[in-house]
Amino acid sequence: MQESLPGGGTPDPTVAADLIEMAAQDQAMRRQDLHDRAAWDTWEAVDREHQRRLGDILDRWGWPTIALVGAEASQAAWLLAQHAPDLAFMERCLELMQQLPAESIHPAHLAYLQDRVLMRHGEPQVYGTQFVGIGGELRAHPIADPDHLDERRAAVGLGPFAAYEALMRGE
Repeated sequence: MQESLPGGGTPDPTVAADLIEMAAQDQAMRRQDLHDRAAWDTWEAVDREHQRRLGDILDRWGWPTIALVGAEASQAAWLLAQHAPDLAFMERCLELMQQLPAESIHPAHLAYLQDRVLMRHGEPQVYGTQFVGIGGELRAHPIADPDHLDERRAAVGLGPFAAYEALMRGE
């Protein structure tokens, strides 16, 4: 059953397809070799355009929930928010997601976006989802209360941090 909009009606049926297509473009672009500046410029331009288009969707329908657009498109919206170049836009997405009932989005998406926003503010992350390259080595951005990290991760459907860290490092 499709969720109704606050003002009544349902979203344009192309919204889910648009989100999924933008996410596919995002991922294809991130698999490319980006050693030359032209590739980076393209990447930045695409991220800005995806942010603009997602912003239009948010303005019209609010956050694309699972009930509204389906799980795949809701995940696509989260992915685009994660890669948005504008921190204020990421914060807007996070706030919209935080206002939703738990079943409206995947809780891990909220965890990843919260960590990304905290990292961009230079603050410790909560769920240990964000890594940075330091001196040629990939390291987790600082984590608040690491003794209880796996408990927090489990609460949002994420596996143990050690397994995630090994995956991120390609081990």
